[in-house]
Parts: sequence; structure tokens; C-alpha cells
Amino acid sequence: MNVTVQPDKLTAKDFASDQEVRWCPGCGDYAILKAMHKSLADMGARPENTVFVSGIGCSSRFPYYMATYGFHTIHGRAPAVATGLKLARPELDVWVVTGDGDALSIGGNHLFHALRRNVDLNILLFNNEIYGLTKGQYSPTSRVGQKSPSTPMGSVDSPANALTFALGCNARFIARGIDVQAKNLDVLFRRAREHKGASFIEIIQNCIVYNDAVFADFTEKAVADDMQLHVVHGQPMIFGKAKNKALRFNAQTFQLEAVVIGENGVTEKDILVHDEKNRVLAGLLSALRPPNFPEVLGVIYCDPATSYEAAVVAQENLAKAKGPGDLDKLMRAGNTWAVT
Repeated sequence: MNVTVQPDKLTAKDFASDQEVRWCPGCGDYAILKAMHKSLADMGARPENTVFVSGIGCSSRFPYYMATYGFHTIHGRAPAVATGLKLARPELDVWVVTGDGDALSIGGNHLFHALRRNVDLNILLFNNEIYGLTKGQYSPTSRVGQKSPSTPMGSVDSPANALTFALGCNARFIARGIDVQAKNLDVLFRRAREHKGASFIEIIQNCIVYNDAVFADFTEKAVADDMQLHVVHGQPMIFGKAKNKALRFNAQTFQLEAVVIGENGVTEKDILVHDEKNRVLAGLLSALRPPNFPEVLGVIYCDPATSYEAAVVAQENLAKAKGPGDLDKLMRAGNTWAVT
């Protein structure tokens, strides 16, 4: 008689390491870490099958605080290291933790390739629009006019949009959450882990020391309901404290509009319904920003395709099925090309 032994149910504490968590008091990273501990336990993940890979930055301390395997790599190269790991051990759950500076500046090229190849990685980009670890320089996502030690007169750079960048890399899953919204992060983490292929989540994260309250126009409690749109596949895009605000599509201008239901003839029939498989819609939604539009949160795009490592393994198996090769014969086969 065969008996299947089920592993013990784990708790959030089982995913927390014994290291002292050291971020600035009030940092949003604490909330994200706590949400991750709980989510992994609730999802039934196993520490021995989970790996966290990070680059350089405040967010990149994450692997130290996880009772899983982990790699603290070099600046911007976390996606490359994680890609190699996933190819070598495709059965592992591999998470990449990075920041707006780490991922979109020195690491932009590595992030691009991980996303376009569709490697089965769960990539979390903590976006606080500043370099925190290196004492407050402006980052690729900093807004025009951002004053910092590296831009004392204010930044003149046009900021990058993390989600539109990911879409441009042909990412098949993009989402956005907020550091202190644990329940919503739990949904995003679950969806990312279930998605086979590269999943990319931008997490809006407050840097209380160098860029405090930069997202207050949509995160403060007094305005959150009216300035946040949590999209759900198949559901109309309605938001606002009175649930009377919404998005509709203007076919003449080919743009989205924020409208009020009941004003100017707007009815619920005019309201857009979220379709997370619609790439064009995802591009429009990811580009919306306050104050003229709400911050769009949730799974914005999810359209799975064959993952990179699955395709590589399939090729390897096909080659093995042809039988063993003969290295000596190959070496003595003569020229493999001719120059005329």
C-alpha cells in the first residue's frame, strides 16, 4: 500500500529568515516583505523550491529576509542570473526583486531580454522614483523637476514608465500594486506565480527618507478611492468613493476618458470592461497617471505563451531523441563553412 505523505502546512514565519530586517523605519519594503511571507505560505510554496534573486539597492536586501534560497547579485544583473538558474533548474519558483534604478538604468538591457524571452520568472520592481541606498539621487522613473544630490536644480529627464517599458519588451504579464495594500499584493503574487512565463509587477513603494509622499496624490486615504482604479478581468472599470467614476473609450480620439456616470449622458453601457488579454488596452491603461486619471492597479495584461526554458528543454529533448552524437566525427568532418 502506497501512502502519500503531505508536507506540513507552513505559515508566514516559516518563510522569514533569522536575519534582523534593516530598512529605514517606515519604509514600504517592510509591508511588501510581510505580504510575501504570508502569500508564499498561503499558496503552499515550499522554501526548498523557492529562490529570490536580487541586484543592488534597498529592495535587493530581500533575499536575506527570506528563509528560502537566494542570490544577492550585482547591479542590474539579477534577471541574467535568474535566467541561468531557471534554465538549470526549471522546476524552481524563481523571484527577482529589483528597484527602479537597479532594473531600468544599469539593468535595463538584462530586464529587456528576460521579458522578451519570456523566462518563467516572477519579477518584482519596487518603484519609489529615487535611488535610496546611494542617498537620494534621481532615478530613471523620477519626475521632471525632481531635486536631488545629482539634480540640485531639478531633473530635466523624461521619466520611464515601468509598465509601458515591460509591454514594449513583449512581456506577457504586467501588473501594478501598492506597498501597503497587502490583500491586493497577495492576489498579484498568486497570479504571477501561476503564470507560466515572465511576470512583471511594479510595486509603488514609498521612500520615507528621500522621496516621501511622492505618490500621495493617489495613495493618501482621503483621495485613494477617487484616484485608484483596481481592474479585474471581465469587470467594468468603475472607481470612486461613490462608485460613479469610470473609464470609457473615445473611438474618435482613440483615447481613454475619465467620466462620471450620470453626467453628460454617460451610462454604465458606455463604461469599458477590462480585458486582460487585450494588449492594446493594456498599453492605454499602463500609460494613465494622476492627476487627470486614476492610478491603474491590478493585473493589467495576462496572455500566456510558451516560456523560454520550456522551449529550450524541448529542443534538448529533441536532440537527445536523435541518439548520442560523435564528437570525434564532428571534429574531423572538415570545414563547416567556406570563404570564397
